[in-house]
Amino acid sequence: MDARLIAFGQIEIDGRRFDHDVVVEGGRVRRRKKGPSKPYRDRYGHTPLSPDEAIPWSARRLIVGTGASGQLPVMPELYREAERRGVQIVVKPTAEACKLLAAAKERSTAAIIHVTC
Repeated sequence: MDARLIAFGQIEIDGRRFDHDVVVEGGRVRRRKKGPSKPYRDRYGHTPLSPDEAIPWSARRLIVGTGASGQLPVMPELYREAERRGVQIVVKPTAEACKLLAAAKERSTAAIIHVTC
């Protein structure tokens, strides 16, 4: 899967451009629905990635792109849930996460990519 950060706030995956956070699972791309994580915004200063969201737990590895500057907070509860499920989490700034996603085998890797901060 070809993935790259085009600019702040925009990524391209397999020739399609997105100006919003995305979830990649099973070779498909969907919009990240961060509403379930919004109640934690005051605690983190930014809406974090929490296990309350629709996390793609179907893969053995989850790549998290934390934004152009790597500012997306990842809640400790997400790491604990991943450990419980036997899913490896790799957290990197979005440009690096896109490179990892591009090099990954589609079925064994899922991703959540933040496109701003």
